[in-house]
Amino acid sequence: MSDLLLARRERHALCDLALELGPEAPTLCEGWAVADLVAHCLVRETSPVAALGAVVPPLAGLADRAVARARRRPLPQLVARLRDPGLTPYRLRPVERVANTLEFLIHHEDVRRAQPGWQPRALAPADAAVVWGSLGGLGRLLVRPAGVPVQVRDADSGRRTTLRAGADPVVVTGAPVELALLLSGRDQVRGVTVDGPPDRVAAFRAAGFAC
Repeated sequence: MSDLLLARRERHALCDLALELGPEAPTLCEGWAVADLVAHCLVRETSPVAALGAVVPPLAGLADRAVARARRRPLPQLVARLRDPGLTPYRLRPVERVANTLEFLIHHEDVRRAQPGWQPRALAPADAAVVWGSLGGLGRLLVRPAGVPVQVRDADSGRRTTLRAGADPVVVTGAPVELALLLSGRDQVRGVTVDGPPDRVAAFRAAGFAC
């Protein structure tokens, strides 16, 4: 296995796939083709003020305009810059692991799973453990809209993590990658089950998880 962090390997895999498919290939993010998604990732890392627009609604226009400007550049240029954005805080290994593992894993899958005939990937156990470890912090934020207790269970190892405490939780079981995709609003997942009190399962399924 490469000694590169999973976050960086997923970054490179996304870049390779983007070049293979071309700028107008679809993604799972509504309204975004491959070039839009690559531009978003690049703006997030190289334009901190504009990137705030992704999480601060009043600044959304800054992000949209920055992505639109980046989108005008040829895809090979965008990909080359995304592959190696230079010196940014994201290059610090602790920051890269925390901030970029799920970011690039999910966006890589956004491109993979928007194509016909996609199949889930089987991650190496060490990589699956990294994804599982990343689920805790982000997952707690993502399940808030459901308003019910939620526990996730790794279908492969049986380990569990509570994302929202409470009695009689909704238990979501699947491989770590599938759980990350489901909790970030993606429907194209495989082998995930959602169990618990029917009213709480209904609330969980109705929640508007982020894309």
